[in-house]
Amino acid sequence: MEPELSVFVEGLDHPEGVAVHPDQSVWCGGEAGQIYRINPDGSRVEQVAQTGGFVLGIAFAPDLRWLAVCDSKRHVLWRLDLNDMKMHVFAESVEGWRLNIPNYPVFDRSGQLYLSDSGDFGKRLGRIFLFDTEGRGRLWAGGDLVFANGLALNPQEEYLYVVESFLPGVARYHILPDGNAGPRELFVDDVHEVPDGLAFDFAGNLYCACYAPSRIYRIGPDHTTTLFVEDPTCHILSNCTNIAFGGAEFDTMFVSNLGRWHITKIACGIQGAPLACHRCRSEV
Repeated sequence: MEPELSVFVEGLDHPEGVAVHPDQSVWCGGEAGQIYRINPDGSRVEQVAQTGGFVLGIAFAPDLRWLAVCDSKRHVLWRLDLNDMKMHVFAESVEGWRLNIPNYPVFDRSGQLYLSDSGDFGKRLGRIFLFDTEGRGRLWAGGDLVFANGLALNPQEEYLYVVESFLPGVARYHILPDGNAGPRELFVDDVHEVPDGLAFDFAGNLYCACYAPSRIYRIGPDHTTTLFVEDPTCHILSNCTNIAFGGAEFDTMFVSNLGRWHITKIACGIQGAPLACHRCRSEV
């Protein structure tokens, strides 16, 4: 089926990060530090917390006890405890590196957390950090990435994919048996012009949203890149950033739009790959 784009919910403050809870609620952030929870049908928006900064990527922990929240203005990774909606600083620095633009978090099924730090604009400083289940962090890969941005684990958790926004391209690292990163491998370099967020479908295709122009690419396992959908008018997709699969059949894309005030819903009939929070909940 052809992708059908519509506005899922309006009245948000330039959302960048987006995540879908197993209860089908859609969560996103705002540019003044808001954390929003949206009913599955888009009928109600509730602000559940505020960081006072600028919220980028967000991700649910596999046990659903907390939400990892990247904050570029406060230069921290927050922990939002979901039982009482209290914010706590999870990390401000790792191994002496002060977080500058903590951009995107992703959990594996064991509860480890990968975090991209973009570094700075125009500089090869992007890093990927890894936090164990006790919250201890270390440099996992990078140091020379060109604005490390969105992350995604493939469904088998064999590779970690990372957007390098100003390369532009998507690189990946093989996750070695000892948990360390293999050498950086450039996966594709034809996602133009400013790639941002990533998400996998169940079949192993990778979707990459671009901040500019407003489009989403589909990248096959064979590295073949095709245009999935775009909005030349920048009204339904507008400086789109991150992608999350959700819906009753897990075949709907939700896309955040930094350029406007809404989340886009794309009815695409393509089943997304469950994230760690969805897999672990289904195994309980």
